[in-house]
Amino acid sequence: MADIKIDVRGETCPVPLVETRKALRKASPGDIVEIIGTHTASKKEIPMALKAMGIEGADIQQEGDVWKIRIGV
Repeated sequence: MADIKIDVRGETCPVPLVETRKALRKASPGDIVEIIGTHTASKKEIPMALKAMGIEGADIQQEGDVWKIRIGV
């Protein structure tokens, strides 16, 4: 179960990345942030941005057109 859940299905860049950054700022250590979206480029950009922020080990899943990224903070 995610502590912070963001649904950005139907949104295009930069909205998913901006919303992910907002959620990470709100998150407390130990929280799980989950982002659900459909924009293919964001599925690649979010993990790259996480890596740049020093956050490793995001779990990325794909079901049809919908992807889900879970981040442990």
